[in-house]
Amino acid sequence: MARIEEITVKNYRVLQDITLKDIKPFSVFLGPNGSGKTTFFDVIGFLSDCLTTNVRKALEKRGRFPEVISRDCQSQEIEIIIKYRESKSQKSKSPLITYTVAIGLQNSSPIVSRESLRWKSEPDAEPFDFLKFEYGAGEVISGENPEINDKKISYRMDDPSSLAIKTIGQLSDNPRVASLRRFIEGWFLSYFIPDQARQLATVGAMEHLSREGDNIANVVQFLADEHPQVLDKILKQLTHRVPQLERVESEPTIDGRLALLFKDAPFSRPFLAKFSSDGTLKLLAYLILLNDPNPPQLLCIEEPENGLHHRLLEPLNEELVAYSQRAQVFVSTHSPFFVNTIKDAKNLWIFQRDNNGYSTVTRADQIPDAKHFIESKAGLGDLWSEGYLRGLPY
Repeated sequence: MARIEEITVKNYRVLQDITLKDIKPFSVFLGPNGSGKTTFFDVIGFLSDCLTTNVRKALEKRGRFPEVISRDCQSQEIEIIIKYRESKSQKSKSPLITYTVAIGLQNSSPIVSRESLRWKSEPDAEPFDFLKFEYGAGEVISGENPEINDKKISYRMDDPSSLAIKTIGQLSDNPRVASLRRFIEGWFLSYFIPDQARQLATVGAMEHLSREGDNIANVVQFLADEHPQVLDKILKQLTHRVPQLERVESEPTIDGRLALLFKDAPFSRPFLAKFSSDGTLKLLAYLILLNDPNPPQLLCIEEPENGLHHRLLEPLNEELVAYSQRAQVFVSTHSPFFVNTIKDAKNLWIFQRDNNGYSTVTRADQIPDAKHFIESKAGLGDLWSEGYLRGLPY
């Protein structure tokens, strides 16, 4: 399982200069409205979009470069630095790799101004760049284990707004670059919208849930066809938590679409998803995500508490922790009820804004005023509500 261990973001909206170190497989991001949590998630989505399309299109989706770069910023570059390992287990630990990408302007058009991959091939060796590009031109050291003195191969990108790892990572002789490309391609941001899930979908099984959840009936159909044991597990979890719910299924309609149907135990006839509650649909979507037979390597979920009864948050937290044994998961939240379910303060990050208007982020166990309470096993959500979890004074 690939895993991010550190992220630095510079000049991306309110994230003018933040660094998160020693990120755990399960990480929760807490803070008031406007503190930068959603922007942090958008950085993940932005990098994913850059790989899927290019920097220019990813910026256009967000209002173009002047709207994304931090206000009153002296620099004219957005920079994202990710430190990750391709695998980490008790038996083996792959080398730490640093990916850096900077986005600037050239003739008023956004381009990738700098891009590099850096590692140490041996624990005691000096770190070096085995991929290094500037303004669309650069060099790569190929091979399974690039060495500093190995031959460098030069490339020039046709489109300087495209990431080098997108092109170079499709070549079989660059497995380390290809591994990063696949890792980023496997990131998934869930922005589940219950009203989207209520729509009738086109017929056809689909393996993975979409970001908004509009294909939830297709995924139920896929699980019924290909992974019935997984679907049975999901539905048992769902019916255990939603009173009177007996089963969920998908069914083709006369006009060639697919309907998601819910059946309550006291009644003989099922009802359409459009008559189901937001909470029931969200819980079903989360259970589908967390039981995915082929999970994304990084799953980001915004405010899972919305629409859910607070008693459902503890079992949801347990499932998120279990999921983090298979893949990394980031969650943003406002809910003290959800935060109270977090057992380890190292899993909790606090976002807030400083006096200059930029975001700061602090891991909960590193907040001096909260250490005594954390050590005494006080609820982290209660500490948040009472104002103890503050990285910097407001």
